[in-house]
Amino acid sequence: MKLTLGFSPCPNDTFIFDALVHHKIDTLGLAFETEYHDVETLNEKAFRAELDITKLSYHAFAYATKDYELLDAGSALGFGVGPLLIAKDEKLAARLQTVLEAKAEWKADDTKLRVGIPGKYTTANFLLSLALPTLQDKVALVFSDIEQALLDEQIDLGLIIHENRFTYQDKGLHKVVDLGDYWERSTGSPIPLGGIVVKRSLDPQLKLRINELIRASVQYAFQNPKSSADYIRSHAQEMEEEVMYKHIELYVNRYSEHLGEDGRRAIQQMFDKAMDLKIIPMAPRSLFLTT
Repeated sequence: MKLTLGFSPCPNDTFIFDALVHHKIDTLGLAFETEYHDVETLNEKAFRAELDITKLSYHAFAYATKDYELLDAGSALGFGVGPLLIAKDEKLAARLQTVLEAKAEWKADDTKLRVGIPGKYTTANFLLSLALPTLQDKVALVFSDIEQALLDEQIDLGLIIHENRFTYQDKGLHKVVDLGDYWERSTGSPIPLGGIVVKRSLDPQLKLRINELIRASVQYAFQNPKSSADYIRSHAQEMEEEVMYKHIELYVNRYSEHLGEDGRRAIQQMFDKAMDLKIIPMAPRSLFLTT
């Protein structure tokens, strides 16, 4: 049986799925037709229910729960893994830091700042909306283009994710706030960034089998961390190996193997907070695959 599977070309996803897509584990008679896309493209595909199994942002999951439910394996949650809001102008960065620390009020011009975001439905944008709701002038960019847009002064602020956490300072850019830290201090929970969802319409036993295969792929990756090096590098553009493995260490952890009670609680907290603020529509009672 062949199933369609979508995930990003980022090192954390290729590290997780290498063993599955290259049959380094027994796939129990299943074959996977793989697509690679940036996270916002994956989100849009999920809204159209195009793929049997896909990575998506937890923010986007709120708009796709009719068609998908969340697998227990493959997620990206954690502490210290959140998106960063950055600026080219060091004085602007310092001023907004002061605003966030509640030591000053917004200036009228600050509310007009143009912000580059990695997609409307990304978890990064959701966290930005929680921390700085007055920032409304947003332009969606491919995540890897945000730093250059800042340097070219096409935008005033940039919301960065993935490996850009490790490169922005080398380009003379300045951190305004770590939105992951903001979330952690507000909730005490890990940040739910992205998860793996499966179509609700698939056979229940098939969904359980898919979940266990992804878990087995994660476990293989942990046990054989260099096995996927060539595969990861082939999709990592010109990323330095040190950055590549920092990326993996940051986003692939115990929550990628099992969400656990605290992982599920963090996801539910995000949904509850977003519904309270009317950022997302009401979600169904059942978000999680029953394992």
